Amino acid sequence: MGKGGPRIARYRRHARVRAKVKGTAPRPRLCVFRSLNHIYAQVIDDLKGHTLISVSTLDPEIKGEVAGKVKTVKAGLIGSLLAKRAQSKGINQVVFDRGGYKYHGRVKALAEAARQAGLKF
Repeated sequence: MGKGGPRIARYRRHARVRAKVKGTAPRPRLCVFRSLNHIYAQVIDDLKGHTLISVSTLDPEIKGEVAGKVKTVKAGLIGSLLAKRAQSKGINQVVFDRGGYKYHGRVKALAEAARQAGLKF
């Protein structure tokens, strides 16, 4: 019997990351999920169990801007929009949760764009 494939492996990596990363009110968790075509990011306060901010490529505010772009460019736009929304709510620092994905490609582009827009992690 196999180990379940790449999806199960990602769930296991994500569980290892989540064992170490906790979001609090002063420093919430920035969680990233990437599907085949889209990327989603949330800022979560784990103590209360609330999602403070959420952004994705399906967001109406940015949907027209991301149309026809490469996926890494889309991720960068999502990262900068997330940082703007976070700063408007008074959030300057977050803990990064890469969701079991490698810090590479779209996940890296989102993180670096959020950092350039002023979010610290």
